[in-house]
Amino acid sequence: MKSFFIISILFFISFSAQAQSEQKVKWQFQSVKKGNNVYEIRLFARIDNGWHLYSQHQTNDAIALPTSIIFSKNPLVSFIGPIKEKGKLFDEVETATRTRSRYYTNNVQFVQSVKLKKSIKTSLSGEIEFMVCDDKQCLPPGKVKFLVKLQ
Repeated sequence: MKSFFIISILFFISFSAQAQSEQKVKWQFQSVKKGNNVYEIRLFARIDNGWHLYSQHQTNDAIALPTSIIFSKNPLVSFIGPIKEKGKLFDEVETATRTRSRYYTNNVQFVQSVKLKKSIKTSLSGEIEFMVCDDKQCLPPGKVKFLVKLQ
């Protein structure tokens, strides 16, 4: 009984810590048709004041977890190039980690171009794993699932 209680508390603390990261960043997802069967998948991150979200591309000495975007497989969709980041990128030594990192404040947009193999309605889903820090602390990584329709 005692071990069950301890495991329950650790699970709750872990879940609460992850939820904190998700509260610091608000995500929005959309697809925009750009041409014949070509779409942009746009993943918008609005970051709370005083916090920052890490780029997908970190320096070798960075200890922060880079943002990772994993798309679920969809046989009707092919990807065009890498995921682009749009926002004001900071590349500096940060106070909390004392390492050189690449990150965004306020907002950033991750954009992936895709092409449908057929003219058909479908959707694309995935998951974003990210980490946020302020000047004093870093929160445990958060995960957010997304789904966008391609029509």
